[in-house]
Amino acid sequence: MKGKEKAAACFQTWFLYFWIYAVIGWIYEVFLEVVVYRWGFSNRGFLFGPYLPVYGFGALLIIACLRPLSRKPLRIGKVSVTPVVVFAAIVLLTTVVELITSYLLEWTTGGWLWDYTRYSIQWQGRICLSASLRFGVGGMIILYILQPLVEKGVARLGDRRKPVFWVLFVLFVQDWVIRLLR
Repeated sequence: MKGKEKAAACFQTWFLYFWIYAVIGWIYEVFLEVVVYRWGFSNRGFLFGPYLPVYGFGALLIIACLRPLSRKPLRIGKVSVTPVVVFAAIVLLTTVVELITSYLLEWTTGGWLWDYTRYSIQWQGRICLSASLRFGVGGMIILYILQPLVEKGVARLGDRRKPVFWVLFVLFVQDWVIRLLR
């Protein structure tokens, strides 16, 4: 594979990772809304499709930034502290992503899509300890369990990866264009 082809294949693969985690994030949010809080169904995102870009972006950041750390043997004496350090890093990273996302949404749409003001440990209703800890658990699941499976699944697409990418990419861009024109 030549340089441009390799870069394109890499982008397509990472976009598919992004898409998968954005859909998983949407499913997670709908599950919370319908099953846990019993509020009834609504589209949890600001786009029309069943995906939440913040989850896809957060997952890619976790994978890109913390995978090397997750593979390092960090010890205090004979006790491995790698999982604890990785968990803390995921909590910090995802909390920062959620905070920045709230400001970006407020700037572009006039508000953000969640409100943590009723939680005991929160800041401006934008971030809260409970959600940050849940994102930490989710990030650990992504890093140690889901990502190896996602990589195998995307690799098994083989030659079908490119058309799958293009269909999803066009749908995603179209969704953004429609949202921006609204």
